[in-house]
Amino acid sequence: MIFDGRINLLCDQDLKELIKKITLLNALNHNGKAQVGSIIGKVIAENQDLKRRIKGLSDLVNQIVVEVNHLSIEEQKQIIKNRWPEALKKEKHKEQKSLPPLANVEKYRQVVTRFSPNPDCVLHLGSARAIILSHEYARKYKGKFILRFEDTDPKVKKPILEFYNRIREDLVWLGCTVDDEFIQSDRLPIYYDYAKKLLCKGNAYVCKCLPEDFRKRVIENKACSCRAFSIEENLDHWNLMLNGALGEGEAVVRIKTDLNHPNPAARDWPALRIVDTDKFPHPRVGSKYSVWPLYNMAAGVDDHLMGITHIIRGKEHLTNMVRQKYMYNYLCWDYPETIHYGRLKITGAFLSKSKIIQGVKTGDYVGWDDPRLATFAALNKRGILPESIQKMIIDIGPKTADVTLSWENLFSYNRKLLDPLSNRYFFVLNPIMLKVKSVPKLFEVNLKLHPQKTEAGFRTYTIIPEGNQRKANFWVDKKDIKSLSKGSMFRLMELFNVKLDFVSGNTAEASFVNDSYKEARNSKFKFIHWIYQDESISCIVIMPDATLSEGIAESACKNLKSDTIIQFERFGFVRIHQNDEKLITYYSHK
Repeated sequence: MIFDGRINLLCDQDLKELIKKITLLNALNHNGKAQVGSIIGKVIAENQDLKRRIKGLSDLVNQIVVEVNHLSIEEQKQIIKNRWPEALKKEKHKEQKSLPPLANVEKYRQVVTRFSPNPDCVLHLGSARAIILSHEYARKYKGKFILRFEDTDPKVKKPILEFYNRIREDLVWLGCTVDDEFIQSDRLPIYYDYAKKLLCKGNAYVCKCLPEDFRKRVIENKACSCRAFSIEENLDHWNLMLNGALGEGEAVVRIKTDLNHPNPAARDWPALRIVDTDKFPHPRVGSKYSVWPLYNMAAGVDDHLMGITHIIRGKEHLTNMVRQKYMYNYLCWDYPETIHYGRLKITGAFLSKSKIIQGVKTGDYVGWDDPRLATFAALNKRGILPESIQKMIIDIGPKTADVTLSWENLFSYNRKLLDPLSNRYFFVLNPIMLKVKSVPKLFEVNLKLHPQKTEAGFRTYTIIPEGNQRKANFWVDKKDIKSLSKGSMFRLMELFNVKLDFVSGNTAEASFVNDSYKEARNSKFKFIHWIYQDESISCIVIMPDATLSEGIAESACKNLKSDTIIQFERFGFVRIHQNDEKLITYYSHK
């Protein structure tokens, strides 16, 4: 038992050790900066008695968090490695999750999976699970991954030409290589052939009932009169559908099922219908066809003919599986293995395709890559790495339980990937001029481009005091200065310590004290990032809500190329978008 209510928390060494271990592990997962809230929760999970001393616990956790956050990531790792190596191994093991094995793989010569989007919009985060699971399982078993455009609804979910290529580009960005591609609007004769086979076998019929009349009968477990048509009559009606003698809404082909099935949606489901393609032409084939297959007909036929062995999709498709199995039985086909995963909700992510399209049309969004959207194009623009999306989806896996994620979940994965790759620079968001007097000498400061990678190099600035008062001018964040009182000591990061003399409007003055880092750390001075006035450039950061944050970046950023992802220290990761007259970046996350 690590806590006894009679003992002051501050004196409980076992508790301190527990908090330190949890804090260090938390810091490693958050770019070296531990998060107090989650630490308290984990500590209480170890000992519920601590709930009664939450105030004292919070104080202790805050104290240890400050200590840990002053350490470099390398120092944090070294302490964990020396004192709790088993905890570090456990963290690494957690990071090496893999997908569970597929069922009945041995039955098939080759595993074949597919992703089958409707090209009516660009892809977004909501599509990631189907894509990545299908692709990764195909790769896991050295199988085949198929892209199939399901574009057989020229009326309600009308495909749009530009999205075929955009979807291909999104898959390339996501790192999901396609082995074969099919477009359903090229395959209408195939669907017609199987429709005729089902009609000839008596397993389907042409229904001319009004939709509301048919629904009423189905709910009552009754057959409509069309179900009694002979095979010859059905073929005659089928030909009338094909030659245009019947118009939109006048007939559909239905697959016969059990009219007493407990799910009314599975009873005599519609397989093909007529669309007035003079009013609703298909963007690829125009008005060449007027009879179009519905989802279960086209997808069901294609899954068999394309040799799909494992269908990986959301559990909202369970009813579709029930429907399709009737057709498979009639055609003497074996139904593929299926994985129906639970719903994945991402709080704060805007995933409505119709609203995305409408917003782009009206100009509410600047394009498919507007930072407010969760499209892959937008995530790419913001500096979200495709590997982070892959890792998140693989860790979630194909579990049947519903899962709710937040943006922070994705950012956490991305942060772990970006942190070892991204060079660091200073950026001042709310610039105020800090004039430091009595600087005794010229200072040449070498700022590491990466705290753990000396090989990344440095950016070097020479601070030259000027005038009788030997002043040096810096841009600093107004919020940092406003948080200090007159006479406060603070440190310009990696440079020297100063004392605040006064603040007036957008100017502050301070006096040089010394350049002792040890004194600053031991005395717990506030550390402030800065930009030397002579080495500054204007910078715009486009935020996730599309607002602009304007500030000043250090001059070393002039050499950064577009698409480079960097970290503005104490601000967050950003992706360089444009770097000519002004530096323009997109904000990723903390």
